[in-house]
This record gives sequence, structure tokens and C-alpha cells, in this order.
Amino acid sequence: MVQKAFAYYRMPHAEEYHVVRQEEGNPLVLGNLRELNGRSGFVIAPFVVHPDCPIVVISGNHATHRVEPGRAAFRRTLSAVEQADAKHDAKSGTLNSYKLAFGRFHDALLAGRFQKLVLARSESCTYTPVSPDEQAAALESLFLDACQRYPRMFVTLFSAPQTGTWLMATPEVLVQGSTSPTPALLSTMALAGTMKLEGEQLRFDNPDRSGVQDIRWSQKNIQEQRLVATYIADVLKGFADDITERGPYTTRAANLVHLRSDFTFVPKAGIGIGDMVSALHPTPAVCGLPKAEAQAFILQNEPSPRRYYSGFCGPLDVSGSTHLFVSLRCMEIFDDSCRLYAGGGLLIDSVEEQEWQETEAKMQTMRQLME
Repeated sequence: MVQKAFAYYRMPHAEEYHVVRQEEGNPLVLGNLRELNGRSGFVIAPFVVHPDCPIVVISGNHATHRVEPGRAAFRRTLSAVEQADAKHDAKSGTLNSYKLAFGRFHDALLAGRFQKLVLARSESCTYTPVSPDEQAAALESLFLDACQRYPRMFVTLFSAPQTGTWLMATPEVLVQGSTSPTPALLSTMALAGTMKLEGEQLRFDNPDRSGVQDIRWSQKNIQEQRLVATYIADVLKGFADDITERGPYTTRAANLVHLRSDFTFVPKAGIGIGDMVSALHPTPAVCGLPKAEAQAFILQNEPSPRRYYSGFCGPLDVSGSTHLFVSLRCMEIFDDSCRLYAGGGLLIDSVEEQEWQETEAKMQTMRQLME
């Protein structure tokens, strides 16, 4: 869609956003996560590194701007009635595909092969194309609209020849903190369990905690989040000291809430960011347990490839800080269409309809930007 590589990003609750443009040369392309050690720039990593989905690092001119209101940049091509009909037809096919995949995933859980599996899906929609001369401005407006709608989340728009063009608003940190001149105190999180806010629950708003008394978590969600937290705590022991865990507690992302535990830690001598993300990614929040077997199962059994969905992205050692976020609530943007991605964690007691509705609620984060 856009030839020169660039990345826009806005940190949670920030009033400014940053732009990195690769004006000269090409982005750095890496073949494995450990190669991120000692690198600097905006990182884009896929769910699984592959020649068609490499790790990309964008570096170049850096600018900072104040967040301003975005305008309507992309709109669906169909009328409201046509949209409803097309959505029904598309959803029938997508739902059937999801049902088949859910059956395969759930059978594997019932057989005791996995403690947890994450099942993802994607869905496409079309919009009125914008002219090539207007594409850059339209994409920037879409990014600014997302910044306005989702102040609590990390919002980014990036594009490179190797990755395509993506927009996301994600609540989940993979690794962040000080990285230069030497790592001091870094953090990560275990974010799992999802509930849609409805009625009076929409009053829930960190940090003032109003409405928190209305949030009641199911045992399935509590168990799912505990699996992720235990995994992260165990992995951190291999490369970090002074590990502290806080939580779990309820945190909001758009009109959804999640259970979250925060971890802070000091990396051991000689451990780089590439070593850490290689050990952590993909966490059970987006993959499953046991990790290697779950990832292989997902690649063989999901209806469509994830590409950069459920990978991670963000600034790496930029001005002495790193902020890498898991790539959730995202869409891939093409010339006249986009593809939305969402997933949910499955346990033995997962219910198909509930899991489907969870992916619907997650897709709405990006879908409403196009309505």
C-alpha cells in the first residue's frame, strides 16, 4: 500500500505520538528473535518467524507530534442494508470454519494434549478506495482516530514492503523499560481472561476503579490467566533476578476488561532484549501450553495464517527505552479492503458460542473504525 517503511505509535495515555520513517535504504530484516540483541528501531515481529513473515526493524528520521482528532478516513463500500446482508453471508462461512476449528482444538484439550490453546480467526471487509495521493493522509487519520478512541492502549500504524500495512490498538506489554546504557528495571505482564462490559459495567475505568465492584470473573477466566502468569514467572527465572509479581487485577481495554498480573525484574548480566523475547514469545496468552507443541498445532489447524497478528511490535532501545507490545486488536490494510484478526484462549470447559462472541467483541475494536 505504501512503498517506504514507516511506523506511527502512541504510548498508553500519552498526548503525543511518534513517527519513524525509513527515508534511506531498506528496513533491517532478521531471521530470529535473538538477533534483536543490540538493535535499535521500531520492531515488527510475527507470530512465527518465516521467510514470508520476517522480523523487520524500521529506523530513520524520528518526529514527535501532538495527538489531534482524526477524521473519517476509510468507510465501507456498501449501504447499511447491504453491509448487514454481506456481514451475515460472510459470518455464516466464517462461523462454520470457526466451528470446525473449535472442534479440533477442543478435542485436543479433552485428550489431555494441552493445558490451553488459543484459537484465532480473521475476517475481511471492503471499503471505498482512496486515491494514491490521499493514502498517506487517510492512514494517518485512521491512526489518530484510533488514538482518540483508545487512550488506554498502545496504538500503532506501521507499513513495510515485507509486512504490509497494519493498524492495532493493544493492551498487552511483552517487555518494556530502560535498556540503555544497561538494563535497570524491566516489566512484563500476564494478560488473559476477557469480559465484555455492558450496562453499568461501562462505568469501570482505571485508575479510579469506579464500577469495579460490578466485575465478576468466571473460574475459566481465572484459571486461564493463572496459567499465563505461572508461565511468565517460570520463564523469568531463567534470565532475571529480583522478580516481583503484582496481581491479578481487572484492567480495561476499550469496552472489554481483562485479568492482569504485572511483573518487574532485573535481567541477569549478559542478557539482551532478544534473549528475553525469544524466551517469552509467544506467551500462553496468544499460543498455549505446552508452548512448542501448541504453536505447531496452531499452525496446522487454524483456519487462516496469523502473519503479524499475535506477534509483537514497538520501539526497541529508542532514546534508551524499549516498549514492545503483543500485536492484538489489529487489522491488515490493503488498497480496498482490510482483514481483522482476533483470538481467544480455550480450556477444557470452554463453550464454543462464548468463545465466538469473545472474538466478535475483540474485532469490534478495529471494526468500528470503519463504520
